[in-house]
Amino acid sequence: MQVMSAPRLSLGQRLIAFSHLCKPRVNSLIVFTAMIGMCLASREFPPLLRFLVASLGIALVSFAAAALNCLVERTVDARMARTRWRATARGDISPGETVTLATLLGGAGLWLLHHYINDLTMWLTLATFVGYTVIYTLILKPATPMNIVIGGASGAMPPLLGWTAMTGSVAAEPLVMFLIIFLWTPPHFWALACYRRDDYARSGLPMLPVTHGLACTCQQILGYTVMLSAASLIPVSLGMSGGFYLAAIAVLDLIFIGHAIGLCRNYSDARARACFRYSILYLTLLFAALFADRLLT
Repeated sequence: MQVMSAPRLSLGQRLIAFSHLCKPRVNSLIVFTAMIGMCLASREFPPLLRFLVASLGIALVSFAAAALNCLVERTVDARMARTRWRATARGDISPGETVTLATLLGGAGLWLLHHYINDLTMWLTLATFVGYTVIYTLILKPATPMNIVIGGASGAMPPLLGWTAMTGSVAAEPLVMFLIIFLWTPPHFWALACYRRDDYARSGLPMLPVTHGLACTCQQILGYTVMLSAASLIPVSLGMSGGFYLAAIAVLDLIFIGHAIGLCRNYSDARARACFRYSILYLTLLFAALFADRLLT
């Protein structure tokens, strides 16, 4: 009996599948925070062409990093219900194709930043790429349950990249935005890991809810959320923002802390899912409030 093989994807289908590996929804938030960093770098709106080119360069490198992350984790993804549909996990796209397309995207992004923006932004973006694809994905994630804390530094870089793209230098303001995202990452990701703990147990990755249990993880979520709330007030003390941002972030922080306390007192997967979803809204509205406050002053 002849065994029928799976149909080979057309070029167009492979490109569409590859675009999903680039994690466009996740990277849209990354690019958004980079854009806010650009807008806050000066009193006036940045030059439009420079703004668009810098955004595109950062986005392309982020897409490449996401695709290579999927490639490295393809065997892990195949064991998880959340990720087994990815083309690398299914074998729809070969490792060679993934590396080629990711190299083209990442190379194009770095070239744009070098040729049209500045070398500081290019090198920082390259360091972010290496931090995510090598230090986090290859080294930290399979080695320690605190992987997301240490590896979160790469995900916190976009506002700093946006700032340097406009100014060519590092200052206190983008470092504060870096700190906010750095402290936001653990409660955001651990809330997801809590209600996906069975998936992560099958994957073999040492995620905190699997290695230390839900109670410990929820306490960590609460602790980092409190630290995040404190850090979110630094822009006011530095004069980066004023009353509008302060009012907005006070409400956002209280809601986030409420979610974290709810997880500690009476955990449920539904509460963890709600906390995860709110964390995305929180960061989006925080950066939007920073930008709106600048417009109002």
